[in-house]
Order: sequence, then structure tokens, then C-alpha cells
Amino acid sequence: MQEPNTLTKFKNFARKLKQNLFVLYLSYKDDRVPWYAKVVAICVVAYAFSPIDLIPDFIPVLGYLDDLILIPLGISLALKLIPQVVIEEHRVQAEEIRKNGKPKNWFVGFLFIVIWILFAIWIGKLIFSILSN
Repeated sequence: MQEPNTLTKFKNFARKLKQNLFVLYLSYKDDRVPWYAKVVAICVVAYAFSPIDLIPDFIPVLGYLDDLILIPLGISLALKLIPQVVIEEHRVQAEEIRKNGKPKNWFVGFLFIVIWILFAIWIGKLIFSILSN
């Protein structure tokens, strides 16, 4: 009996988290939001909407760390920095956007690809220098 209740709570938490992500998406464009809150909101939204994760999901444990911990923490921090009146005004509009599906942020996805390519080159050079000695 306890499991369905826990599952329902988790689903409600995930739905609220998604809605808050769209609230951030709308709020960082609002002139009433301080610049530092906009920076945090932009970073969280860009990362969450990226089609590619910085840490791919196939990496055990770490792959889901961003989805389960980093994004919720970022959303929570950004919401605390944004005036409550702005958040409340964007909730209805955010629900409409959420129903239509999240937008993709291909720029951040491309950025993560570049980071992984540079990381692979660095590892390759490191291995080459170790083997050549």
C-alpha cells in the first residue's frame, strides 16, 4: 500500500519540478528579476533543456546525478533569488508551455560535445605521453 503513495508523491514532485523549470524560463526574461538571479536561471534552464548531458546517462551513478541532484538544486536556488510575485505571474503561462513540450537548447548541447571532444584529446595526449616515455 505504501509504494503507490510514494510513487504518486514522486510523480507530483517531478511534475512540479518541470513546471518550475518553465517558470524559470519565463522569469529570466522579466525585467523585475535581478541580474544574478537571471544568470542562475539561464544556466539552469540551458542545462536542463540541453539535449545532451554534460555527464552522459550511461555512466553509472554519475550519469543520473545531474538529473536527480544538480537540476533540482539549481531550480531551487534560482527560485529563491527571483521575486515571488514574478514566479506567481509566470506559473499559468509556464503550464501552457510545459504542455507543448520543452524547447531544445542545441547551443548547450553543442558546447557539451566540444567539452567531451577536448577531454578526449587531452586524455589521448596524456596516454600518448605516458606511453612514449
